[in-house]
Amino acid sequence: MVLRERRLFQNFDWWLIIAVGLLVLLGIILINNTTAGVEGLFDTANLLEDFTFRQIIYALAGFGVLFGLSQIDYRVFAGLAWIFYLTLLALLVIVAVLGRLTLGAQRWIPLGSFQLQPSEIGKLLLVLALAKFLADHNKQMDKWRTVGLSFGIVILPALMTYLQPDLGTSLVFIFAWGVMVLAAGLSWKQLLILGTLLLILLPIVWLTMQDYQRARLTLFFNPATDPLGAGYNVTQARIAIGSGELFGRGIGAGTQSQLQFLRIRHTDFIFSVVGEELGFFGGMFFFALYVFVLLRMLRAAQVSRSVFGRLTAVGFAAALFFQAFVNLGMNVGIMPVTGIPLPFVSSGGSSLVTFLMMIGIIQSILAHEKMLGLRTKPQQV
Repeated sequence: MVLRERRLFQNFDWWLIIAVGLLVLLGIILINNTTAGVEGLFDTANLLEDFTFRQIIYALAGFGVLFGLSQIDYRVFAGLAWIFYLTLLALLVIVAVLGRLTLGAQRWIPLGSFQLQPSEIGKLLLVLALAKFLADHNKQMDKWRTVGLSFGIVILPALMTYLQPDLGTSLVFIFAWGVMVLAAGLSWKQLLILGTLLLILLPIVWLTMQDYQRARLTLFFNPATDPLGAGYNVTQARIAIGSGELFGRGIGAGTQSQLQFLRIRHTDFIFSVVGEELGFFGGMFFFALYVFVLLRMLRAAQVSRSVFGRLTAVGFAAALFFQAFVNLGMNVGIMPVTGIPLPFVSSGGSSLVTFLMMIGIIQSILAHEKMLGLRTKPQQV
């Protein structure tokens, strides 16, 4: 067993771990920088309420789970996929009934001093369920019945999440599904038809949105129409990023973040702090880290010998790409505000642990496939 674990760690993609670790570490530094009071690093009077301390706990737990999952043969998860899916639906029902209402949204299940956001862990569980279904029906992707059933799998949790309301996460679900069915063999003709159908549904989505969600989309085109109201965060984020110029004002020297003009600066708009305090080059460093992580995740899809492993890696990469792209986009003003955090960086345990779990399964795919290749490689005599 020890030898097997040693071989697994030898086959780890340590560059991926380093890149993810850098994002998490920089996130902790930025969270402390934007939330620490006069007490210093931690609010020792109430550690469990301190954002930095909590993020460190989440990171330690997340990396522990990451390394634990990496030791499990990823193919085991295929047999548990439907249990995962039913667990997701059960959690979404629980949050609808017993969830805590915060800022007009009911997304969290209170667990003592901590909170669980089912829609975050749902990204992982849903991708595993979809990967299992699409792998089982890989030869039938030309049939609309297969495509329809796969969409049925994703639309139920997407609707339940949308009604919380959480438009951003529901869009992550649907985007991941779209990329996964395309990777599974969906034709471009089928994709065009599906895209047309989704466009037809847009008016229905608009009519069912909350008022603040419609305001966010409307103000995306001109936030200056309500700079002190619904457009406040976007306006301040643009000011913060613009004031950072090339090299930034320096850690802890940003006026928008330190004087608290920039709200929710430790969650949705944490990249604005990056732009202000680390400048254009600091922002590009973050961007490069995300691109590198995505490429390493897609490498797992490339080396996987199983359809399930390939689609799992593609689904995880799609979820990370969409969430990072939307968050970075809304910070710089090219995407509407949807309220989804920046992966690995924003404050929040459910998001951080979920994405670290994804990396753990990616590592399992890479390590086990490499070990399998070594075992099946013909020996030279």
